[in-house]
Amino acid sequence: MSGEAASRGAGTVSRGGTVREVAGRSGLVAHGVLYVLIGVLAVRVAFGGGEKEADRQGALQELADKPLGSVLIWAVGVGLVCMALWRLSEAVFGAAGPKGDKPTKRLAAAARCVFYAVVAFSVFAFAAGSGGGSGDEQSRDMTSKALGLPAGQWLVGAVGLGIAVAGVVIAVQAARRHFREHLAMGGSSQGSRKAVEFLGVTGGLARGAVFAAAGGFILYAALRYDPGQAKGLDDTLRSFSLTPAGPWLLVAVAVGLALYGAFDWAMARWREV
Repeated sequence: MSGEAASRGAGTVSRGGTVREVAGRSGLVAHGVLYVLIGVLAVRVAFGGGEKEADRQGALQELADKPLGSVLIWAVGVGLVCMALWRLSEAVFGAAGPKGDKPTKRLAAAARCVFYAVVAFSVFAFAAGSGGGSGDEQSRDMTSKALGLPAGQWLVGAVGLGIAVAGVVIAVQAARRHFREHLAMGGSSQGSRKAVEFLGVTGGLARGAVFAAAGGFILYAALRYDPGQAKGLDDTLRSFSLTPAGPWLLVAVAVGLALYGAFDWAMARWREV
């Protein structure tokens, strides 16, 4: 890491304790919890133990089955609200790190704010006992309603293509270790840096693959004008086991998602926020 990055890291530590920092780090911890649980559930699916869906609903149900489960679910929801507020602050004031005030980064932060606000709402709805159907059912229902709109086929196709492209971008950025420019690891050991890079690359590649596959299914649903072809996270993950690689590809992707959750936790410790 360059001396400039190390000095940025020192500056970040000295400014610690701000509301923005607490919100960002809390949000990353909550986000990581969901990814770790989804990864674990997907591994179970690969080995025939998929009684819970490998998606956000399944992850929340997994938490609900634990002691103080309802408290844990509310804590995750609050963490995701913090995530949304952190992204909102990036949209308004600019993000930490190089070129954090660029309009494109502010716009991306605003989109992430909306996304995490919606996710947080779904978590609170689950906690209140009105979480709705499975993620796969919700995906098909939303696709069906969108296809019924004027120019709905084009709209669904654009959404699917956008998600697929986002998946490719996520994977490429992970492979190129783009996340390093957001880290402040001055004074950290070489082993810690290598571990964080490993988590970021493997986790990012798995996450990108899932996004690309999910977007591809939505695009296919638009082309066929068939909402049944759209897949939520659980069905998207299960589709990996239908490839020639069999369940082992699903295992690889599932482990990657769990590692991405661990990467979120590492980012909660070392990311500039």
